[in-house]
Amino acid sequence: MRITYHTITNPGNRDCNEDSFGVLNPDQAFSCYMVADGLGGHGLGDVASKLAVEAFDELIRDGQEKQLSIYLNDGFLLAQKKVLAQQEILHNRRALKTTAVALCIQDDKLQWGHVGDSRLYAFRKRKIVQRTSDHSVPQLLVQAKEIKEKQIRFHPDRNKLLRAIGIPWDNPQFELSEIYPAKKFDAFLLCSDGFWELIAEKQMQKLLKTSKTPQEWLTQMEKVVLENGADVNMDNYTAVAVFLSE
Repeated sequence: MRITYHTITNPGNRDCNEDSFGVLNPDQAFSCYMVADGLGGHGLGDVASKLAVEAFDELIRDGQEKQLSIYLNDGFLLAQKKVLAQQEILHNRRALKTTAVALCIQDDKLQWGHVGDSRLYAFRKRKIVQRTSDHSVPQLLVQAKEIKEKQIRFHPDRNKLLRAIGIPWDNPQFELSEIYPAKKFDAFLLCSDGFWELIAEKQMQKLLKTSKTPQEWLTQMEKVVLENGADVNMDNYTAVAVFLSE
């Protein structure tokens, strides 16, 4: 299995980029790709998102071989532990919160997990076959059939999250996918809401079909994001593209 990837991150029109991303252990039998979005308006979101990435990085570098689901589970739990600890150090339980989405590939298998509204899109034959379900108010309204999927992007409550790292959990609030054979997919997009809100899924697919590399794909998508965000107060945006081939 050959893996290629590319990343972009941009503060948009904001003073601070609260997004973080990780490409962890690339070119190895076990690798991880992730995006974390510090919650805007809370302050110190950049610290929280970096702590989330650092948690996954710490686990992947400890040298112990783990199964996919164990690594993802431990990664989210450690991220939560680190963020809550930093809240105590700063005496501020409201400031540090973040979303996170992670894709892990181990030999010929893969799995992903997420919490919040940073998304993973999975592609097969250049078409979207799966995406993570946001832990947000608008996504809940979609599930209740009160609004349509496409209305999430423009919903007034689109930034209201139901789950995040940094909010105390009685039970783990992250979701893990099934473990899949890697050959089931040929591309992945992990991105913060500042990215996916400004590009439709049809455009993602269309541009993927004409892109030979993840860099080319992200570059073309970023042009669309910038065009659609020209007349708005653009949020930070971050994306990681991953291509799989035999």
